Amino acid sequence: MARKKITVIGGGNVGATTAQLLAMKELGDVVLVDVIEGMPQGKALDLAEYRPLGGLDVNLVGANDYGATRDSDVVVITAGIARKPGMSRDDLLKTNTSIVKACAEGAAKASPKAILIVVSNPLDAMVYVASEVSKFPKRRILGMAGVLDSARFRCFLAMELGCSVEDVHALVLGGHGDTMVPMVRFANLAGIPITELLPKEKIDAIVERTRNGGAEIVALLKTGSAYYAPAGSVVEMVEAIIKDKKRVLPVAAFCDGEYGIKGLFVGVPAMLGAAGVEKVLELKLNAEESAAFKQSAEHVEKLVKEIRL
Repeated sequence: MARKKITVIGGGNVGATTAQLLAMKELGDVVLVDVIEGMPQGKALDLAEYRPLGGLDVNLVGANDYGATRDSDVVVITAGIARKPGMSRDDLLKTNTSIVKACAEGAAKASPKAILIVVSNPLDAMVYVASEVSKFPKRRILGMAGVLDSARFRCFLAMELGCSVEDVHALVLGGHGDTMVPMVRFANLAGIPITELLPKEKIDAIVERTRNGGAEIVALLKTGSAYYAPAGSVVEMVEAIIKDKKRVLPVAAFCDGEYGIKGLFVGVPAMLGAAGVEKVLELKLNAEESAAFKQSAEHVEKLVKEIRL
């Protein structure tokens, strides 16, 4: 059986780490694309030379155009400028709109049957850009954010509880930004609600840290933003699609009436498989959760209205 083909657009820290993790999981042959001449080729060659050490039977190539990406099964767009200290994800809107637009155009032309995963910020708005430009069916376009935000939520809960991260289950919905909605009611340790294990003030502090998880890393790095956890989050999504796993993951998916939201890409739990987003799962939210989710969606809508394509 022919190996799957996965293209990663953007050879920076997120893109290169994504390519590395995809190769290490042997999910398919990987093409790394970037506009900087020689950079994606050099990183792909470096990764290719790692294959004998890792026993990896996948091909890795770097390119500056979309010729090598032809007929990819999955295309991941990580290209764009990263945040600097003091910047919000929203501050990147104008610059990254033009970058994501060019990437989506090139990817759609070379791989008209691919599934597109957008990682560039401001995330939910950039998924909209990719959708408008590519004209792909909505189920074949999604954004990576909820997996990352949920991983951060799980990490901070496990740190506070002093337990294995494997046994902490948590979900973050809404837009990928300050208005994201960590779902405290659904968070649990091996089925035990965290509300029974931690006092409210501790949980509130963890929710706040989750919302600021990216900014905390940006402030520490000073010259860039997070990339290990974001790349790992992308790979979890790609694996669910490539292996048709039917995993339920929080992703920026198109809502067509779910949660009272119509015509917007926003973070919701979705079943991922070979067709992309195969189903959006609608949770019964209480009044407080519903209000927070609505506020988050309204913020995404405001950003989308500012976009000029």
